[in-house]
Amino acid sequence: MSEPLVFVYADESCLGNQYKDRARPGGAAGLVELFHPQKGWVRRDFWTSEPDTTNNRMAIRSALIVLSALKSPSRVVFTTDSRYLVDAMTQWVHGWAARGWVRQGGAIENLEAWKELLEVARRHTLQWRWVKGHAGHPQNEYANFLATQAAAKQTESGGLVESGFEQWIREEQLKERYRSFFPIPPIDFDFKPARPLPTR
Repeated sequence: MSEPLVFVYADESCLGNQYKDRARPGGAAGLVELFHPQKGWVRRDFWTSEPDTTNNRMAIRSALIVLSALKSPSRVVFTTDSRYLVDAMTQWVHGWAARGWVRQGGAIENLEAWKELLEVARRHTLQWRWVKGHAGHPQNEYANFLATQAAAKQTESGGLVESGFEQWIREEQLKERYRSFFPIPPIDFDFKPARPLPTR
């Protein structure tokens, strides 16, 4: 059997990015979707927080948490509005690894977090997709909602938990938002795996 096809929609939040002299609490979160032939769409949420962080670091955390939580190797379509995360995982990491984990301009930001992410990401076959943030993508907007809540309240889900997406989307549609949203089974989904990740 082929590996399960899992859809992840992740986002990050950092409150007070404009400040340099005070803590900037952040959150990372997302929605996991898996289509089951009998049950339909099965959804789970995840989120985490840090008391003083950056958007870039939380983008890495958004991927690290969910890829670690998946119990078996999977084909993962990872959708995010972080160009930093998508560009790094599809382009930059290959150059960093080839140069001995340095970049042409000097030290790599969040190096240990990148190495940790690569370790767990190698278990899966990944397709990375970028979407514009705050542009009306329902799952991305929901992930942003979770991440902002996590940052503000400094909470963690402790892994994958029952999703609140269906209630959230119903409430949004009552406000005349996302009225065209109707998730269809991914019968003919064209999975396009990214370049294999470096192994050293």
